Amino acid sequence: MHTVRCRYCQQSFQPSKFRSDQAVCGQPDCQRQRRSDDHRRRLQSDPVYRELVRDSQKTWRAEHPRYSTQHRAQNPAAAERNREKQRQRDQKRRLANLDGNTSALDLKRSAAEVWLLGPLAKDLDRNTLASCKFFIVQPVASSPGPRAILGEQRSGVPTALPV
Repeated sequence: MHTVRCRYCQQSFQPSKFRSDQAVCGQPDCQRQRRSDDHRRRLQSDPVYRELVRDSQKTWRAEHPRYSTQHRAQNPAAAERNREKQRQRDQKRRLANLDGNTSALDLKRSAAEVWLLGPLAKDLDRNTLASCKFFIVQPVASSPGPRAILGEQRSGVPTALPV
């Protein structure tokens, strides 16, 4: 019998005599990953399956209306992690939509460089650029004082602009 390398753990295994095209070993972690990948693939490619999954989720949520609230209350670390991931997804979406902003230049062809530094950079949701370089500097720990954006105009004179 021939051996095959598992797609996930890279260990050699002998495929089942009933499934000669088997590409994943029988380890529980590898099988879990295989099922997860198959589920994701079917959600993208099969509209009937996607509708079935959506209906099943709606039914379960209707039968367990307080589950989310109780789960967040019992797992505050998981809730905070979810909030952080959502902030990252929101920021990614905002950055993807920057070409629809009100700036004077087409950002895809602009030579301007923008560097966002500091923990509060994630809260920036608007972008108005001119043809110059900006360095947005924020304190590591948020302070009650006003923040400033330091920039350099074409004349080479550094300026501080209130935010």
